[in-house]
Amino acid sequence: MASWKQFEEEAAELAATVRARFAAADTHVLATLRKDGSPRVSGSEVDFQNADLSFGSMLGAVKARDLRRDGRCAIHAHPSGDGDAKVAGVAQEITDPAEKESYTTGDEPPGDFHAFRLDLREAVLTSVEGNELVIKVWRPGEGVRTVRRT
Repeated sequence: MASWKQFEEEAAELAATVRARFAAADTHVLATLRKDGSPRVSGSEVDFQNADLSFGSMLGAVKARDLRRDGRCAIHAHPSGDGDAKVAGVAQEITDPAEKESYTTGDEPPGDFHAFRLDLREAVLTSVEGNELVIKVWRPGEGVRTVRRT
């Protein structure tokens, strides 16, 4: 499993920029897979807890049901002029009560909820530099690859 901490260790500058993009807004777009394989997008908040990127859901929400069935997902940070940040991976539900408690921030709604951490498979930052589109891609163990398009 690739954690956010591993991303920071392998690509500190890119990880800091991507994290800043997520910190710039409260809500982001989570893409999951429906039962029939078609995409579903939902709003979601993210946190950086216990070396992981984590996120949650109201108990029984359709996005949580999607993730429990097939954890593959992507999260797109709220867009801005500072770059377009996305992460993708496999959501792993945190079900152990003590571990789940360690991922809470105190902002959760009352009652139970779903908590997930992301097994990070890819992080992408897209930005414009001059007249070039610059795409920086990190995958675990592969370092950062930069693609420039005019």
